[in-house]
Amino acid sequence: MLRRALRLLTGRGLLGRGLSTRKGGSTLDWTGNVSEIKKKIQSFLPGGAWNPLYDTSHLPPEHSDVVIVGGGVLGLSVAYWLKRLEKQRGAIQVLVVERDHTYSRASTGLSVGGIRQQFSLPENIQLSLFSVDFLRNINEGAKVCLMSPAQLRNKFPWINTEGVALASYGLEGEGWFDPYSLLQGLRRKVQSMGVIICHGEVTRFVSSSNHMETTSGEEVTLKRIHEVHVKMDHSLEYQPVECAIVINAAGAWSGQIAELAGIGKGLPGTLQGTKLPVEPRKRYVYVWHCPQGPGLEAPLVADISGAYFRREGLGNNYLGGCSPTEEEEPDPGNLEVDHDFFQDKVWPHLAQRVPAFENLKVRSAWAGYYDYNTFDQNGVVGPHPLVVNMYFATGFSGHGLQQAPAVGRAVAELVLEGHFQTINLSSFLFNRFYMGEKVQEYNIL
Repeated sequence: MLRRALRLLTGRGLLGRGLSTRKGGSTLDWTGNVSEIKKKIQSFLPGGAWNPLYDTSHLPPEHSDVVIVGGGVLGLSVAYWLKRLEKQRGAIQVLVVERDHTYSRASTGLSVGGIRQQFSLPENIQLSLFSVDFLRNINEGAKVCLMSPAQLRNKFPWINTEGVALASYGLEGEGWFDPYSLLQGLRRKVQSMGVIICHGEVTRFVSSSNHMETTSGEEVTLKRIHEVHVKMDHSLEYQPVECAIVINAAGAWSGQIAELAGIGKGLPGTLQGTKLPVEPRKRYVYVWHCPQGPGLEAPLVADISGAYFRREGLGNNYLGGCSPTEEEEPDPGNLEVDHDFFQDKVWPHLAQRVPAFENLKVRSAWAGYYDYNTFDQNGVVGPHPLVVNMYFATGFSGHGLQQAPAVGRAVAELVLEGHFQTINLSSFLFNRFYMGEKVQEYNIL
């Protein structure tokens, strides 16, 4: 059966079994191999040794065991754990490719930075707990209590409990952090561990193919990526990079990267034709001032309407927003802010839940992207069943940043050992899209 074949294909740890792009490892079946061209040119140059005609120090290396597409917190977390878990220091060469070197449009820097344990799926709870432990260097369980409306009013007198039957309050391990500081901290750390970060865009994958037939008689094509083409930032230059593993951590644009690798280019209803259902969705974040608003004890609050807010600093400033309905989804082609959305869709819910917000004043706003999984709003972790050396770390639909430390470790475990060790994320594998097995997360902000 094809399903059995799919499960068998996912149990591999390619780097853990010694696959490498170094001498004696995999080789590229592309006639335009730049390193071979250099060798030929070398014979015509005086002195014998390769003497480049121009400076190539800004280019990525020609070989890397792992190429990570996407230099946000998720991609950097995978890089960190690959180096942290490698058997011998310097054993694995890791290249991270990020096209937006300013991170001005990256989801990481534009995130609210909230972290919470209150999800509907056990896997998401475990991911958040691990990440809280990573961020705070503590070890604790999910400490959540249920509160009656009276208890809620007693704890937070500024909340209107009308329509509330029960409230869930995170006692520890919830709140918010500075996403940009985490990003920069991870960048510095992985670079100190030997990871190379390149500012460029992946424009092409070069791969080989093998055909196989399943026990049910269906023919499938297995592909292996041998080379990644990286176009340099603000330049016509590009560098082919031979590799053994590709990690797709491109966030909102990971669907495009998957398509570039040939994923989803087949007959509808087949595994070959199953796309990665991740696309950019624009989300607004508004900052407002309210002199009589909740005080320093205010937690990250998520209303049953979908509206949320948290305190920002010490001057009675707050930030928050609300995800639109499918019918209200804004154009993701730009990061312009719709201020009417706050007035019409966000503010009424805020004012109903916190009466003091009747007199708020919006001071600023911005927009960012969710890497939105249209199938079940949950992450995609692990290898593709047919493009056998492309692994995913994407599709978390707004909670990827807070779970990045745990997801990075999970992907590294798969690459190095062939199976999940810390948290079992088998339900997040790509195969579920073809099989139609949704793992629905209902607590999406």
